[in-house]
Amino acid sequence: MSWGYTNENGPPTWQKSYKYAGGEEQSPIDIKQDAATFDPTLCNNPLVVKYQSEKELEMTNVGSSVKINIKQHSTIKHGPLESEYRLAQFHYHWGSDSKKGSEHTVDGKTYSAELHLVHWNENKYSSFEEAVDKHDGLAVLGILIKVGKEHDGFKIITDNLNKIKFKGKLIHLKGDYNPQCLLPKNLSEYWTYHGSLTTPPCYESITWIVFHEIVEVSEDQVKALRGMCCDECDGEHIVNNFRPPLPVGTRRIRSSFE
Repeated sequence: MSWGYTNENGPPTWQKSYKYAGGEEQSPIDIKQDAATFDPTLCNNPLVVKYQSEKELEMTNVGSSVKINIKQHSTIKHGPLESEYRLAQFHYHWGSDSKKGSEHTVDGKTYSAELHLVHWNENKYSSFEEAVDKHDGLAVLGILIKVGKEHDGFKIITDNLNKIKFKGKLIHLKGDYNPQCLLPKNLSEYWTYHGSLTTPPCYESITWIVFHEIVEVSEDQVKALRGMCCDECDGEHIVNNFRPPLPVGTRRIRSSFE
């Protein structure tokens, strides 16, 4: 890849090749709880998640992460969103150990990993590709992850990562799987702001919804993520595939809870 997470091609270098990476509405950010503004309209118009079960789960190693591509018509709406957004894929970011790995931080605290569920605005655009660079094109659910007890919903993914160890590998897992099992129990408490893709080309096209509740997975499950490799790096493991927080600037961070 022309970009990555090493000293030579990591986040500080991205804006040389990707102009948006130097923009003023970049992600991730450090969410400072005291600076977030409680917005009662978010409570009055609760976020609605309507995910359908996948008939077979398509998992692939993209060289920088594991990505699960979604075929069924799964959507989110309301909350901070003015349209209905369709789920396209989800993927993870993690560290070389469990003390780091998340992209968003809360009051400077980092977590072991972060899950991103990426949706596109199907009311205004005809495809993910059309929506990806538009200001209101995407909505991403961000879920912060810490090490604790094993996560049942994550298990089918981590149990099969060894089958897609190297970049370009793709598998289909038979059986119904609803990605809603990966979400926190409390969907009513979150922070929201406008930001960007956290990987190049870093388009500033995302309404971010970062949940307040932290989800637990086991140490072995995070280790399974660290076992993945890319073929460009001679069997080097995919670790520390996270972008550090960027300035909030003049953006307003809203919260759905007091």
